[in-house]
Amino acid sequence: MTVPESSAPSSLKIYFRLLSYVKPYLGIFMLSILGFVIFASTQPMLAGILKYFVDGLSDSQAVLFPSVPYLRDLKLLQAVPLLIILIAAWQGLGSFLGNYFLAKVSLGLVHDLRVELFNKLLVLPNRYFDSHNSGHLISRITFNVTMVTGAATDAIKVVIREGLTVVFLFAYLLWMNWKLTLVMLAILPIIAVMVSTASKKFRKQSKKIQVAMGDVTHVASETIQGYRVVRSFGGEAYEQRRFNAASQSNTDKQLRMTKTGALYTPALQLVIYTAMASLMFLVLFLRGDASAGDLVAYITAAGLLPKPIRQLSEVSSTIQKGLAGAESIFEQLDEPAEVDAGTVEKDRVEGRLVVRNLSFTYPGTERQVLNDISFTAEPGQMIALVGRSGSGKSTLAALIPRFYHHNEGQILLDGVEIEEYKLRNLRRHVSQVTQHVTLFNDTVANNIAYGDLAGAPREAIEAAAADAYAKEFVDQLPKGFDTEVGENGVLLSGGQRQRLAIARALLKNAPLLILDEATSALDTESERHIQAALDHVMQGRTTLVIAHRLSTIEKADMILVMDQGRLVERGTHAELLEANGHYARLHAMGLDQPEKVDIT
Repeated sequence: MTVPESSAPSSLKIYFRLLSYVKPYLGIFMLSILGFVIFASTQPMLAGILKYFVDGLSDSQAVLFPSVPYLRDLKLLQAVPLLIILIAAWQGLGSFLGNYFLAKVSLGLVHDLRVELFNKLLVLPNRYFDSHNSGHLISRITFNVTMVTGAATDAIKVVIREGLTVVFLFAYLLWMNWKLTLVMLAILPIIAVMVSTASKKFRKQSKKIQVAMGDVTHVASETIQGYRVVRSFGGEAYEQRRFNAASQSNTDKQLRMTKTGALYTPALQLVIYTAMASLMFLVLFLRGDASAGDLVAYITAAGLLPKPIRQLSEVSSTIQKGLAGAESIFEQLDEPAEVDAGTVEKDRVEGRLVVRNLSFTYPGTERQVLNDISFTAEPGQMIALVGRSGSGKSTLAALIPRFYHHNEGQILLDGVEIEEYKLRNLRRHVSQVTQHVTLFNDTVANNIAYGDLAGAPREAIEAAAADAYAKEFVDQLPKGFDTEVGENGVLLSGGQRQRLAIARALLKNAPLLILDEATSALDTESERHIQAALDHVMQGRTTLVIAHRLSTIEKADMILVMDQGRLVERGTHAELLEANGHYARLHAMGLDQPEKVDIT
């Protein structure tokens, strides 16, 4: 995956937006800056103290403050060591205040960003997840946010602390000898050009590293989730090669960035020390009336400059990594949330579903998946959708709870277009069970009573499990309904997971029930029990069933036969067999044999 060249937002704009997250922590942020001001102020103090040390070498009886009362007898012999200790203590205080409180700010900032990023994922439309793989989305929350941590902690610390150190040292040098100090300023344009050039390279390389890291996460995630398929089909060697290629790509990109830094730092250091060499020559050549102590103090202060300047230049790579990470994070945060322009809210609906002249094309594609679909489902009716793979059955089921927005036609629930319902209210009236069951690494009870159902009475949970023919196996688990089911229910069989999903839908007790291959993972005995339970719960509910098993659909009030996005037949099981059309051919092929007719 390549990084597209685009007119990316300016670094300054992104960084200011990143720093806007500091607002809630402004008080402790200012405290950390105060700490760094204290720390930076000690640097010229340490250089200045050397002046008195050197002067004391030539005159051991010299005093520090000859004109200050009470201190005129304080000799350099006692004053210099005492001042060094006091300066060190003052520096330590500044270092603690700066480092601790900035860390508090930055960790809070990263936490806020991570939470906002995760919360945004919960409201993004389905099409966003269709076009972004899970590995890259997870990488944003973990790896990219970690890079932002660097920009928000180490980088800010270095910029403030070392930047103030440079300011204080330059001020001290100007005070000591402003003519000589101007020589040092001559190298600043050269440094600025080098930093600007390197920054652009670091930003570009950081983006590539992010994408490569997302690929690593994606491959690892897929392999872990599909480990049974990998082992069953001997895919270990293929996955090893795939992961090795993704990891190697990431390593190569990291190495290129390291190479850029490794070349850039010594080049910058050479420029700085060339200026230092020129300065030392001028100090010796233009000594004038300055004492040895003055010259030593000046050279020491000048000698302290390269380190903070180098660190300031090196922090560019950390900042650019953070900016690249922040840019990808802000891209996701700026994505429009799931559209919800509805205003209608109902406590309960009867469940009358009318689909009228419905056509649909997935965003970003041209092929029409549904073409002029019309039917009516009265409350209490069971409508079955059958057809070959790709005929549009699951797409139709996904449009009802508004996972996608239809382009043409109408879907009415109790006479109200579903687009007019508030999204959460609409979905509260719909229970859906698909063949791809999602369970969470939690207890059986919490998986049944999930989301809005949390807090449901234990009796209701157990009753729903019993109706879904799940209570029998749950009671045999080590802790019953309090047993942890593992990631995505890995400790349960496919049929057991499916029954828990059905129990969840039954507990929701919604007027509209959508069963998208809900019984596909069940054995014959389990399906027979669930079918009896479904016969009971379907009373008074509109039920839309997508199924290939004859036993599931033969009792339907109406069967809709779909082919290439169109409704080609409708009627009861007996009527459609007698018509000897599409349904009869599907039935002859083995409609009740899932391995012969796919249901996607």
